[in-house]
Amino acid sequence: MAREELTRLTGNGNGTCGEEDCPNVYVSPTGSIIVQGEVCTTFQPPAGEGLVEIPGAVLREAFRALGW
Repeated sequence: MAREELTRLTGNGNGTCGEEDCPNVYVSPTGSIIVQGEVCTTFQPPAGEGLVEIPGAVLREAFRALGW
């Protein structure tokens, strides 16, 4: 899946960080949530999975954008 296929829910200039390298939340064409953030090394997830850390404000912004 290409980045262009995702709908960006956060970081669209409404906060202090609107660049592509900031923590963000996206929704895919199938409705899946994609999260971009700092790599977290708290524990080793199962093969094929990863851990990311994002600020709570980013998650709240995504919830608002989704109407949750």
